Amino acid sequence: MKTNDYVKYLTQQFVKYYDQPKDERKKNRLERKEGRPDLVYHWFGILPFALSMMFKKKASNN
Repeated sequence: MKTNDYVKYLTQQFVKYYDQPKDERKKNRLERKEGRPDLVYHWFGILPFALSMMFKKKASNN
């Protein structure tokens, strides 16, 4: 991709983003944020999930 094409693409994306109403931009940002996994699971994988399940199971048995 040439530099000119890249600048054109970035400009189009920028204009498209700012043409949206502010409420819609906030809604989209919140949807993206809710869609991503928790930071702990993202960094350490299944181990935190397994530990949390183990502790929840112990707490419910008592």
